[in-house]
Amino acid sequence: MATTVFKWTGKTARGEIQTGEMSAGSKEEVTNFLRKQRITATKVAPKQQELFGGIFSGGGKVTEKDIVIFTRQFATMIDAGLPLVQALEILSKQTESKGLSKVVEDVKSDVEGGLTYADALKKHPKVFDDLYCNMVAAGEAGGILDTILNRLAGYIEKAMKLKKKVKGALTYPLVIITVAVLVIWVILVKVIPVFESMFAQMGGTLPVPTQIVVAASKFLAGKGGGIIIAAIVIFIIAFKQARKTEKGRYYQDRMFLKLPIFGLLLRKVAVAKFTRTLGTLVSSGVPILDGLEICARTSGNKVIEYAVFDVRKAVSEGKTIAEPLLSSGVFPPMVNQMIAVGEATGALDAMLSKIADFYDDEVDNTVNNLTALMEPMLMVFLGGSVGFIVVAMYLPIFKMITLIN
Repeated sequence: MATTVFKWTGKTARGEIQTGEMSAGSKEEVTNFLRKQRITATKVAPKQQELFGGIFSGGGKVTEKDIVIFTRQFATMIDAGLPLVQALEILSKQTESKGLSKVVEDVKSDVEGGLTYADALKKHPKVFDDLYCNMVAAGEAGGILDTILNRLAGYIEKAMKLKKKVKGALTYPLVIITVAVLVIWVILVKVIPVFESMFAQMGGTLPVPTQIVVAASKFLAGKGGGIIIAAIVIFIIAFKQARKTEKGRYYQDRMFLKLPIFGLLLRKVAVAKFTRTLGTLVSSGVPILDGLEICARTSGNKVIEYAVFDVRKAVSEGKTIAEPLLSSGVFPPMVNQMIAVGEATGALDAMLSKIADFYDDEVDNTVNNLTALMEPMLMVFLGGSVGFIVVAMYLPIFKMITLIN
């Protein structure tokens, strides 16, 4: 889901003015988040991006891998009996990420100032999301912070693997198609005109395939190439601008889920992410309504987000999770039935973990099948396209040799 960094100013219940930054999908999300923190927003505006992304400011980007390592090390230190502030002091100095080091230093200062660890983390939403902060809060309240941190690290690692699988499945065909298009473009723009001048000297009528290739070459070498590039650039800009709006993102996500092959893959990824997130939150003691809200906001897909929010509303009215989940039409019937069994037996978290494991395997199988299917198809496309051009260029030469004989 596309997000923007917003700068905000607000008043606390005591009348104190506070400012900060937050990464969110809209101004409403920032306002709602601040309201939960008992801060009344007076100004919320998109932050102006720094030149070169702040490279020369020494901030550094915090990756998911950095968070996993930090979380694992922090859990080990807490389990060993180190005080919270001392553990944060050690980690702020030994972490390799400059950005994370600064954030941990700020968190340590806030904890020393009297804030809970979870509240200190909430001041850095670009690094620690709602799921992370709520699970830490549940761990602090239950006195099992080290256990919760280990669960968090495991969750983030599995989410990273899932994301890597999907990126791998989508990247391979895109790279092959891009290479194929560039090769064909170079042949048509650079090579074909040389043959064309030779054919002009021969005279006579060219074969139909040759006429097609020569016409395509003239089109791309003339204004046609610029028109195609301009159309692609306009499409990308329009796509990104639409994605910044609520409706645009919703219609795009719905279109993605309806794609012939990739739509099924994205739906399985969404199910795996939803069940893994909700299972982790429920097993950590986070209230079910808060858990559903976090799942909706971290789903990464507006269609899934709206469906989960509808489920949350139904649950707040006294219904079970499975009933509104089934009526949403987004999740497969098997998921709804297994969740219903989990609710009936009081083992919802265990059932959600089983569903997530199953769909992780399903994503694996779908990616493998997709790769196996795409490889020959892409090779046929690349070989067929280049082969057609080569044959079209040599047909007049064969004709000329025949006439000479």
